[in-house]
Amino acid sequence: MSRHQDNDRSRPGSGRQGGYKKDSNSRGNAPIRKAPSKFATKPDAAKADAPKAPKSPKRPSNPDEIRLNRYISNSGMCSRRDADIYIQSGNVKVNGVVVTEMGHRVKLTDVVQFDGVNITPEKKEYVLLNKPKNFSTAGDDSPGSANVLDLVRGASKSNLLPVGRMDKTTTGLLLFTNDTEMVQKFTVPNQRSSKVYQVSLDKNLKFEDLEKIQKGLMIDDHKVFVEEVTYIEDQPKSEIGIKMKTSNVKVVRKIFEHLKYDVLKVDRVTFAGLTKKNLPRGDWRFLTEQEIINLKNA
Repeated sequence: MSRHQDNDRSRPGSGRQGGYKKDSNSRGNAPIRKAPSKFATKPDAAKADAPKAPKSPKRPSNPDEIRLNRYISNSGMCSRRDADIYIQSGNVKVNGVVVTEMGHRVKLTDVVQFDGVNITPEKKEYVLLNKPKNFSTAGDDSPGSANVLDLVRGASKSNLLPVGRMDKTTTGLLLFTNDTEMVQKFTVPNQRSSKVYQVSLDKNLKFEDLEKIQKGLMIDDHKVFVEEVTYIEDQPKSEIGIKMKTSNVKVVRKIFEHLKYDVLKVDRVTFAGLTKKNLPRGDWRFLTEQEIINLKNA
């Protein structure tokens, strides 16, 4: 027997002894596809004939109510997805009652507690204005005068408040926000953040008066300190730069009026690290996320 014949006997599927015989009708491993019957019902027709399930009635929307997770998100505490986690964990109360139901709706008048803290549904917003002349903050000057709120009315639907006061003649940076904690932070007497003002006087500031300001003045029985006071470079000696922690512009005026100078103009050029760069007079812009973080840490 030849080597070739031995190989043929042992080869599977050869049809000889030791292998297996293929069915002549077998198609191997190819998938078998059945021809569609001419009596088969078309899927679309079946769907069309099938009775439709009745739709559940939609709950009428109430403009005075919003979903609880949106309420929390609008407050600035966290995202809606994270708010759902807090709700499911039992960390949210509505009117003193723990709510864990997803999709729960609340009214704007409800009292909502998030991790034990009362929150409001407004997202915290921060707007920086380069204030022009002839606009004052609320409560200043006569009724009917132009108000700074008119300049930022289109910025937000929230109730924005100016941080500190400015009279009509004062110009420069003015911050607006609906964050009451931020307002309080920058209006309390013991400020930590610096502000820089450019002051225009009716006459040149004497060097000895500049030194008096630098050492601190007693005004209305209070010692008033400044961080720095200088003549502005390449400007007349009547143009003064003064750096202080106070956001009260009246204090700035009193310093020079105490030394018998008339203050013609006060312009706030920096506020807690914020500057007027790329912000023309009369324009406003939203703070960046990093600027907000810096303010909270100031």
